Amino acid sequence: MDLLDIRHPLTTRALAVAAFLFIALAGYASDEPKAAADSAPKVTVLQNSPGQADGLIFIAPKGAGIGGGPQPGPVGPEIVDSSGHVIWFSPVTNGQVAADFRVQSYLGKPVLTWAQQSNFGKLAGATSVSYIADDTYHVIATVKAGNGLNADAHEFLLTPQGTALITIYDVVTADLSSVGGSKNAPVWEGSIQEIDVATGKVIFEWRSLGKVGLDESYWPLPDSSTAAWDYIHINGIALDDDGNLLLSARHTSTIYKLDRHTGAVIWRLGGKKSDYRFGPGAAFSFQHDPVFAGPNTLRIFDNEVNPKPVMPASRIIWLKLDPSAKTATLIRSLDHPDHLSVLSQGSAQPLDNGNTFVGWGEPGRFSEFDANGHLIFDATLPKGYDSYRAYRFRWPAH
Repeated sequence: MDLLDIRHPLTTRALAVAAFLFIALAGYASDEPKAAADSAPKVTVLQNSPGQADGLIFIAPKGAGIGGGPQPGPVGPEIVDSSGHVIWFSPVTNGQVAADFRVQSYLGKPVLTWAQQSNFGKLAGATSVSYIADDTYHVIATVKAGNGLNADAHEFLLTPQGTALITIYDVVTADLSSVGGSKNAPVWEGSIQEIDVATGKVIFEWRSLGKVGLDESYWPLPDSSTAAWDYIHINGIALDDDGNLLLSARHTSTIYKLDRHTGAVIWRLGGKKSDYRFGPGAAFSFQHDPVFAGPNTLRIFDNEVNPKPVMPASRIIWLKLDPSAKTATLIRSLDHPDHLSVLSQGSAQPLDNGNTFVGWGEPGRFSEFDANGHLIFDATLPKGYDSYRAYRFRWPAH
């Protein structure tokens, strides 16, 4: 179905909200624009200094915390400018939330994308559908998991090949006696699929059991024998520069490089079985959002808390990998001046002018740092809200 069309100037410093868009799909509200404008989560700007990159801010407010929390009010994809003015808000209803709202490229053109499901972070019963909307605000494609599995909203990444990479959590039975559990226990297996967007066909599938050992997990076994053990908790997929995959697993504190064709684990970075040795300050834990950031270089949102802090604050780190010596060296690090300790979620994005835009996940904060690491923009969602990730993009909408 189409979105209700509007016209508005998408400038970096828009002075007012011209209109709002509403998605006429199941699970979306169809209230009048004024009512939605009044109900959109209001962003409070704490710092707004010169030197910011061009573009608008893309967030998806939802109930804060692990498991999504109770929804404190309207939730859904939202675009704001650096003054906190709402440019676009699409309320999501039926108990669902949106995640990973951003601008990507599909068939050579910029598009809006997001994943939507109920109970974000509450693994049981969560089924995610991902949406692609063009620059006239028409939904042009949806993506679901295949092979009888249900998608999860932690990742929806479009590739240059016209495919989408998605995350999946699926309960299976496994023998946990080697780690102190029962022989027939429920386990959340972490999986990924690559889907051809045009046809919905699964062209690649990877499942964690048999490739990531149960003994790699730092997550405790559940107290109840009927509760599934979330031993790996996949929370991010990225493309490396050679076309293979980078997979982030929070509960093993490991980034896995996977062969995109065979699914073989090429190497492990971090965790109990790391193939790389860490230099001073380079080790990370319970991380999110690992992304290729240059030759043999990764950028990582390093949470460092789960649930007790490992370090005093979460940070964004850049690691240089030496494939021959198998060493990982810290080359840059950023943390918030308020020393935020982020229990869940988080993202970091490079900007065209050398700045870095950071979504701080559970605290509901998002910030921009200049190339020298100085905080030049900082904002927060209302109490009770957070955003899984946050971004800044130019968005050429019509």
